[in-house]
Amino acid sequence: MALSLRKLQQPLKAVRICFSQADGGYKLLAVVSGESACVGRRGSNSLDVRLLNRLIHAGNRSCLYYNRYEVSLVSGSALELYDSFNFHAKGRTGDLNCRGFCSSVDSETESDSCDEDGGEGENRGIESKAESGEVDRVCKVIDELFALDRNMEAVLDECGINLTSDLVMDVLERFKHARKPAFRFFCWAAQRPGYAHDSKTYNSMMSILGKTRQFETMVSVLEEMGEKGLLTIDTFAIAMRAFSAAKERKKAIGVFELMKKYKFKAGVETINCLLDALGRAKLGKEAQVLFEKLEPRFEPNLQTYTVLLNGWCKVKNLLEAGKTWNEMIDKGFKPDLVAHSIMLEGLLRGNKQSDAIKLFEVMKAKGPPPNAKTYTVLIRYLCKHKKMGEAITFFDEMLGRGCKPDVAIYTCLITGYGNLKRMDQVYGLLNEMREKGCVQDAQLYNALIKLMTNRRMPHDAVRVYKKMVQNGLQPTIHTYNMLMKCFFMTNNHDLGFAVWEEMRLNGCCPDENTYTIFIGGLIREGRSAEACKYLEEMIGKGMRAPQLDYNKFVADFSRAGNPDILMELSQRMKIHGKFEISDLFSRWAEMMKKSVKRRNPVH
Repeated sequence: MALSLRKLQQPLKAVRICFSQADGGYKLLAVVSGESACVGRRGSNSLDVRLLNRLIHAGNRSCLYYNRYEVSLVSGSALELYDSFNFHAKGRTGDLNCRGFCSSVDSETESDSCDEDGGEGENRGIESKAESGEVDRVCKVIDELFALDRNMEAVLDECGINLTSDLVMDVLERFKHARKPAFRFFCWAAQRPGYAHDSKTYNSMMSILGKTRQFETMVSVLEEMGEKGLLTIDTFAIAMRAFSAAKERKKAIGVFELMKKYKFKAGVETINCLLDALGRAKLGKEAQVLFEKLEPRFEPNLQTYTVLLNGWCKVKNLLEAGKTWNEMIDKGFKPDLVAHSIMLEGLLRGNKQSDAIKLFEVMKAKGPPPNAKTYTVLIRYLCKHKKMGEAITFFDEMLGRGCKPDVAIYTCLITGYGNLKRMDQVYGLLNEMREKGCVQDAQLYNALIKLMTNRRMPHDAVRVYKKMVQNGLQPTIHTYNMLMKCFFMTNNHDLGFAVWEEMRLNGCCPDENTYTIFIGGLIREGRSAEACKYLEEMIGKGMRAPQLDYNKFVADFSRAGNPDILMELSQRMKIHGKFEISDLFSRWAEMMKKSVKRRNPVH
């Protein structure tokens, strides 16, 4: 079927995504420019019959533009590593002492790691205004005395600390994974003469409580802020995000009532914040229902529809994403580059690569023109699916269009080649980055360390770590976790334990994954007593380890052949209120005793 060139040359007002429901799934039929397509709107699954007939009779061509707009997918020196960095390993006998919403959505597209678990967003280089020595001194007291269950507050009283808001913020940042010591310090600081918490320190504590799902305490802190007149819009945003992340939709919506109570007006930005939080928590349907309920009370803007679109794309519901896209256009909003990038990523999430490329081609032909971030979305997907030839084709195309590659796109390519064990290409890209003056960041170094970890190359991982530090980049908790895991995987336990020491000396607070890796290493080394100590410390700090990890711990203890340790752990977990874990340890201890009896029958 011949298509009119005149139609293609008309100014593009928007791109519309057409869907059809079939066989229990949703198929993207076309990417259509201009206003000729009347596709399904919200509340309707209908497609324009004439458009559908045109698509059916167009044979294999499901995209309404000519060959010159179609993409052609063609396949397409060494990393300077320093001498091995020797951690100061201790002997085995010693104990271890241890946004606007437009930019908000865009930033996720930009900073997403090529490995979805690759970068944790930890220690993003928050600039400290407090004296580092004073922060270290306070943290050392908290770390040592809290673990020993001593009177931490009395010792802090005697330290002569000059409390400031910046110092409190830095200490809370150090203990952001350990809510119990963080909250005890926060409460102690509130009682000190001459010091009073401000909105920043309260919000920092709120964030820690929210991330660890201590909602009752979090709301109490919010109410205390209200009594002192310290509430800000950020306070309510923290609460909304915390409830949404925990799938507590009703509680998230209930934050609006708290806003009314304290005379805060819930404007479009606040509603966008809640819709965005729900969408990021993969509650796209709930976000849509809330939007429809609130729509008569406020004026939605472009960001409103963008966050709704993001919510549907997160759960791979392309039919609803298409309806939101069309509704956005019907309301007079022209999808911008952020909306296009989200739709592109949504199609890729739903494994609609060909349709994503069609949308990408329309962006190049009609606008908005893709930038480096948009190319990163597409290249990240191709690298993840080991389609490096196609990824390089788009990378070269990006360079040809004058887009300057950033560290994020290089990280994707390096990860892709590394996963295919093509290290010559990895080193070549690193050299290219250096020649082009592209500054390497912590996420790139973490990606390199992960590659070395997966290939069981601990000494190379340490060389990368050393260069990371020499370049002035702050290792994250993710960096230390990978290094420890790498050493334990290769049975180099002493260096694994030394990484733990290095991490704590550098003031990096261990998280649940850190404890899981470290305790597992202790058990495999036969240091069961120390493993018990750190497991109890972990629980004592208010951390939650997944049930699967506890089962792994128990299995490792069982292999160590000492049921008494498991019984002791069972009692300790009961004291901390962890009854399910306590029962688990108790059951394994009984099973182990029976196993020992079968192996050594009494005659």
